[in-house]
Amino acid sequence: MLPDELTGPGQDIPAREHAVRAEEDLLTARHAVRASAVAVGFTIVDQTKIVTAASELVRNAYIHGGGGTMTITVARDGRGRVGLGLTVRDEGPGIADVEQAMTDGFSTGAGLGHGLGGTRRLVDEFTIDTTPGRGTAVTIVRWKP
Repeated sequence: MLPDELTGPGQDIPAREHAVRAEEDLLTARHAVRASAVAVGFTIVDQTKIVTAASELVRNAYIHGGGGTMTITVARDGRGRVGLGLTVRDEGPGIADVEQAMTDGFSTGAGLGHGLGGTRRLVDEFTIDTTPGRGTAVTIVRWKP
């Protein structure tokens, strides 16, 4: 849940960390992202995009990374823009070939292979930090139009 002092779009929201350890955490994470997107004033379309991106990242952290955390922050830049930032970290094996993992159609599981590449298309900023054997952290930002 968001803090009680949050009264309208664009208010400061403290960073919120959510564990991704069990299947039910995936739904909790999606709900937290949606609530945060509503709080900063995203349209329903932008809410759907950031929730879809978050859903893919936390699912990857759970399935491929053995669990981890998702941190939600309000993003601000020097031009007055407000957005939502997410960092999803896992403790898994890392990604051996990031370029291949970002390619549509690539999947290490039963999925369609649109995960990371699709996530990148849904957001305005996307960075991935991974080391084989040490886990992965993906940070995304979606700016409010």
